[in-house]
Amino acid sequence: MQFVQFIRDALSLLFPELCAGCSEALIHQERQLCTHCIYNLPVTNFHLDSENLAAKQLMGRVPISAAVSFLYFTSGSIVQKIIHQIKYKNGFATAEFMGELYGQRLQDLEEFKTCDLIIPVPLHKKRQRSRGYNQSAYFARGLSKMFQVETSDDNLIRITHTESQTKSKNRYERFKNMRDLFKIKNPDLLKNKHILLVDDVLTTGATLEACSATILEIPGVKVSIATLAFTK
Repeated sequence: MQFVQFIRDALSLLFPELCAGCSEALIHQERQLCTHCIYNLPVTNFHLDSENLAAKQLMGRVPISAAVSFLYFTSGSIVQKIIHQIKYKNGFATAEFMGELYGQRLQDLEEFKTCDLIIPVPLHKKRQRSRGYNQSAYFARGLSKMFQVETSDDNLIRITHTESQTKSKNRYERFKNMRDLFKIKNPDLLKNKHILLVDDVLTTGATLEACSATILEIPGVKVSIATLAFTK
């Protein structure tokens, strides 16, 4: 074991693993983020307030049970750097790690203890093929480790590719553009279940609204939402 650790330490000197937040070399036992960056993450604490900003943004639009986001997203912030790595620099391990961090905060809350299944917001197959992975699916895996709940990333599918919805004129227009983009392949698998729907960033909420509306067409389903970041 000492020899294996020696090899690992030697490799880390030659090819250091860098922090996703500050790009400094990680030290022994640090994963994805250095201790300094973890300590300085702009945590929302939305999970402590059922009427938080994410919940207010979504609950009037679709009958979800709860909505939370881990971090505040602002331009130029550490969170933007983390999201950029997750999306564009093969940062699937970072996405999973962030799911684990957030899962530690959520796992003892009654609202999330009752979740039966975690579903990530899907990418269209064209975008997933070009990126190589769905970052929200890896965030879901991190949450799954903490909750001890299975994930399903192949039942909810995106059937049409669209560009970003942030430039649409209004909320109704955004939702209209999104509402027919998602489909459940096997609705029977979700009947009477509490679904935790997860995504990377909550911005307009149009995608989450459309996904939730599709899932809620299934009898007995309950939907809660968790995202890695919330755009102020």
